[in-house]
Amino acid sequence: MLRKLTVFAVLFISIALMYACSKNEDEIVPEEKAITFSVPSNFPAPVYNFEHNKLSNAGFSLGKKLFYDARLSADKSVSCGSCHQQFAAFANLDHKVSHGVNNCQGKRNAPSLFNLAWQKAFFWDGGVKNIETSPLNAITDACEMGTDIVTIITTLKNTEPYPEMFKKAFGSTEINSQLILKSITQFMGVLVSGNSKYDKVMRKEDGILFTSDEQAGYTLFKQKCSSCHAEPLFTDFSYRSNGLDLISTDEGRSHITGVQTDFGKFRVPSLRNIEYTSPYMHDGRFYSLDEVLEHYNSGVKAAENLDAELKSGIQLNSLEKSQIKAFLKTLTDNEFIKNTLYSES
Repeated sequence: MLRKLTVFAVLFISIALMYACSKNEDEIVPEEKAITFSVPSNFPAPVYNFEHNKLSNAGFSLGKKLFYDARLSADKSVSCGSCHQQFAAFANLDHKVSHGVNNCQGKRNAPSLFNLAWQKAFFWDGGVKNIETSPLNAITDACEMGTDIVTIITTLKNTEPYPEMFKKAFGSTEINSQLILKSITQFMGVLVSGNSKYDKVMRKEDGILFTSDEQAGYTLFKQKCSSCHAEPLFTDFSYRSNGLDLISTDEGRSHITGVQTDFGKFRVPSLRNIEYTSPYMHDGRFYSLDEVLEHYNSGVKAAENLDAELKSGIQLNSLEKSQIKAFLKTLTDNEFIKNTLYSES
């Protein structure tokens, strides 16, 4: 009898191991899959490297739960994930500007969230210099989450399973602002998008090549766009005026610096995943890439601080627009957008 039970136990364990090994990697929950911060081989070194915020499965899971928890907002209707949707590369699909508590509308488009570890400053105006403190803006803004960190701490202390999750992540049931921000950073910092077709071509993976239109678009892009949208992150992180209006209704970067020459300037956004991050520009005024390209072709206004690169616009004919669009779509990282590790669960 004992022999039969032993054989059955061995068989059961073998089947369980076979099942675990057969699961699709994207189906493995954070507790089963080691969370890592991976730097694509064609990327430069990141600015943030988790040296003082040790990455762990428990910390990542806690950060993800906080990111998607609407109970942290003033009226319990809005989470970070409300304005940063994974299917839109963590931008806000079809919303020109952010929508917060009490159906309040902000004044700027919610930016996409990926490759944040390479950024030195955050938001359209660069008003925050540290990824760990960046969530505070959304938490305290009256038109976003409309609350404060002290209220959130009280809520978490009295909400299961948070005390136990903090203990698993940081070794204590203590909940404070630093640990809240560090855990959210563990989630946001791991959001690395670097596996698009463009990346695979650059890394010469599996013989993947651009089509003739994509290659022509890439050549045009390097000639006409790369001075601002520098490879491989497709932004130089500078602040520029691209002539959307003769006089901007949003002060932009000058709100932070107090310098008149920064008036109407905004951070150059990454073009990665741009196929899914509409609407475009700091105020979400354009809903299609065609509108964006036509703006640069014929719509640039002679604003006071217009970037020198755009004094004559960027002349593009119909074929060139089509080719540039074909290239831009190679920057879509479907594996990132569909990775269930980042999804609300």
